[in-house]
Amino acid sequence: MRPVYALSGGVSKFAKARPDKTFQAIVKEAYDYAIADLGLDFPTFTKAVDGSVASYFSDHFSRQLMAGIMAQDYLGLVPKPSHRVEGGGATGGLCFQEAWKSIASGHMDVCVAYGFETMSHVETWKGNEFIALASDVSWDYPVGGFYSGYYAMMVTRHMKEYGTTVEQMAAVSVKNHLNAYHNPYAQKRNRYTIDDVRNSPMVAWPLTRLDICVMSDGAAAVIFASEEGIERLAAAGADITQPLVKVTGIGRGTDAMRMGDRPHVDYESFISDYATEQERDSDDTRAYYRELWERGTRYPGVHSFRAGRTAGNMAYAQAGISDPLAELDFVELHDAYTSSEVQTYEDLGLCRYGEGGPFAASGKAFMPGIDYGLDLTDDPVCPVNPSGGLIACGHPVGATGLMQGVFAVWQLQNTIGKHFGDDTLQVADARRGAIHSHAGTGTYVSVSILEKEGN
Repeated sequence: MRPVYALSGGVSKFAKARPDKTFQAIVKEAYDYAIADLGLDFPTFTKAVDGSVASYFSDHFSRQLMAGIMAQDYLGLVPKPSHRVEGGGATGGLCFQEAWKSIASGHMDVCVAYGFETMSHVETWKGNEFIALASDVSWDYPVGGFYSGYYAMMVTRHMKEYGTTVEQMAAVSVKNHLNAYHNPYAQKRNRYTIDDVRNSPMVAWPLTRLDICVMSDGAAAVIFASEEGIERLAAAGADITQPLVKVTGIGRGTDAMRMGDRPHVDYESFISDYATEQERDSDDTRAYYRELWERGTRYPGVHSFRAGRTAGNMAYAQAGISDPLAELDFVELHDAYTSSEVQTYEDLGLCRYGEGGPFAASGKAFMPGIDYGLDLTDDPVCPVNPSGGLIACGHPVGATGLMQGVFAVWQLQNTIGKHFGDDTLQVADARRGAIHSHAGTGTYVSVSILEKEGN
C-alpha cells in the first residue's frame, strides 16, 4: 500500500436547519473551503482531482435517491469516478477510509471524500423514526423504537456492572459543550454545569436532553493524495501545508445488529481476542480483569462495544501504537450520547473497562487552559473531542466522521487558530490523533490514525 496524506478539509456551518441552501450547495460550502485552503481555484482543482467518495446516511432525509451523484454533478466532478458509502452513524468514518483506500491502492492519486445530511427536512419525531430503522426492524425496533432508549438501556447495564454515575456522564456534556463554545462551526455553543445537564428534560433515564446529540444540517470534505498526487497539485500551484499529515492506520469492527445476540465471552477469550497490547502485557491489568470476571462481568454484553475495541486494535497495530493514552495527543470520537463517550474511552483503551466513568470526570480527557467549572483531579493527558464532538457540534450523519477528519487535520497542521479565529482549542504540539465513527448500537465502528509526518 502507498502512503496516504490528508492535505486539507472544509466544514460547513452545522445548524439545526440550513434553509438557505440545498444539500448540494451545503456540500459545496465545505468542498470550496477545502480547495481554497490549498490555494487553488475551482477549475484547477477540478482538473487535478481523480475522483471522489460520497457519504450520506439516509435517502429519507433528502427525499432523494442517488443524492450522491447530484452532489457529484453540482461539484463539477462528473464524469470522474465516485461511489456512495452508507453505514449508519459510521458513514462519514467509512467514507474517510474508502477515500484512503482509493489512494493506498493506487486507483487514484487525488481523491476527495465529502459527506452531508439535511435532517431538518423532517420533523424530529420522524427523524428519530428514520434513525431507529438502523436497528433490526423485526426485533429491536418494535420493542424500543428510538435510539435514546437503546443507549439508556446499555448505559444502565454499564452503571450496574461498573458503578458509573450520571454525574460522570454529565461531565462529558459540560466538557464538550464548553469546547464547542470556541468552535465557530458548532451548532451548540453553550456553557453548562453538571446541574444543568441533570436538570434538563429527561429523555430516557438516565439520559437527559443535554446527554444527547441533536439532528443537524451540514457537510464536510477531506482531500487526500498520494506522493504523486501531491507533486501534481504542487505543479498546479497548490500551497501544501508542511509538515504533511499522513493517515498511518485504519481499523474497522462490526457486531450483531440485535444487542441480545451479542456473546458473553469468558476471561481467557477476552484476553486472547480483545485485550489491547498494553492490557495483555500488564500483570496488574490481567489481575484486574480476572477479578471483574469473578464478580460476574462478561464481555461485551450490552455494556461495551467490541466493534470499537476491534477497530481500535486494528488501527493501533497498523500505526504502531501500544499505549493509546500516552501515544495519542487527541481523539475525536463519536459521542452521540455522553454514555457512549464513556464507553468508548474503554473500547479505545484510554482506560480499562470499568474505569470509563472515573476517567470522564478526572480531567484527563479535557483541554488545558479552559475553566470548565469542575473540580478535576487530574491534568489533561489526551483531550477527547476538543472540537465539541457530536453533542455540541451537531450530528449531520453523513458529514460527522469527515468533520472529525477535518478537525484532526487542522489540529496536526497547527492551524486551529487560522480556521476557528481562536486558538483556544489547538492541542499544543499535536503529533498524532485518532478519529472514531460509530453506527447503530455498535454495529459498525471505524477508527483512523493521523500523524504529522516526521513524528
